Amino acid sequence: MKKFYFLFVALSMALSGYSQTAQYYLNKGTDKIELKDYAGAIIDLNRAIEIDSNYSEAYSYRGTVKDHLMDYRGAIADYTKAIEKSPENAPVNYLIRGSAKYKLDDYTGAIDDDTWAIQLNPNYAKAFYYRANAKRELHHYTESIVDYTKAIEIDPDPEIYFYRANVKSELQDYRGAIFDLTQAIELNPKYAEAFYFRGGAELVLGQKDAGCLDLSKAGELGFAEAYEQIKKYCQ
Repeated sequence: MKKFYFLFVALSMALSGYSQTAQYYLNKGTDKIELKDYAGAIIDLNRAIEIDSNYSEAYSYRGTVKDHLMDYRGAIADYTKAIEKSPENAPVNYLIRGSAKYKLDDYTGAIDDDTWAIQLNPNYAKAFYYRANAKRELHHYTESIVDYTKAIEIDPDPEIYFYRANVKSELQDYRGAIFDLTQAIELNPKYAEAFYFRGGAELVLGQKDAGCLDLSKAGELGFAEAYEQIKKYCQ
């Protein structure tokens, strides 16, 4: 019996040792992120970093939690640490740091980070897309279209077509906007906003039947604002 007692003690000590590794607390923290227990996740990720101050993944996940909590400056600080500790994972950390800067209306800073991500990974579609969004906010419309186009070449996503269409509308290129919105709808036939904005562009070009049909489709898909436009322009 004494032999089994000592075996149990040894096993308990081994498990206790494992439970105190940085990886263990990272796993606990990421599980809590999935459950949206952000306060609990912060505690576990703090513990992981206390155990291993060079644990870039823990900094990155803690930044993500702070981002969810709208502590964007805190998130930026953690993403910066993650970049410093793990240069090989820098593209994604530059991207998410740029996203946090975007949320603080630091569009120039966001562009800088997205550019770093692109330099490290020239086929990073999301980085081109995010950089295009930041350029759009600065009214650098022509440059933003170039980035949206590059993102589409790498990954033809309906949302990217949608935002490129918005920029074309700002430049009064309504035919170009219709083309992009049509591509978005082909990729996602239930894209209510794409139907809505395509309908608006068609109405601007005097294509009343097509415009009203698209507005009606947007309404059917749950975009309630479409019905207000139908009352104004389709009676």
